[in-house]
Amino acid sequence: MFASHSAPRGVLTVNLIEARNLHREDLAGHNDPYVELWLDEDYKQRSELVKNTENPVWNQTFTFNIEEGSSKHKLYFKVIDKDVADSDKIGSGHLDLTDVFKGQAVDTWAKLPAKLGLSSHGEVHLVAEFVAQ
Repeated sequence: MFASHSAPRGVLTVNLIEARNLHREDLAGHNDPYVELWLDEDYKQRSELVKNTENPVWNQTFTFNIEEGSSKHKLYFKVIDKDVADSDKIGSGHLDLTDVFKGQAVDTWAKLPAKLGLSSHGEVHLVAEFVAQ
């Protein structure tokens, strides 16, 4: 269909469903999490903020235009706890898009590894699909 190092032209759709068991960043109270998603660091998209929870539900859809021959085969995401003074990173990860670009939808819980990989800072539920044009 296409070389393993490049993608066909089309639209990548990512559904950010929810997260669970997010690491609590605040000493008092709960997280106010949101997620940043990107293929290219210069073009980040951001979810809505969900207040006072370690198990947020977003059910938001994001689209990314993919140019033919793109070498961007990973969707990066970062979960952030919004605070008045400063925001704290809860965790980050990526989703390999190789199978998605081959026409296989991916429905997964992506782990947010803690520093040094000793434990988990939670999981994010993502569904990704690609439609070639």
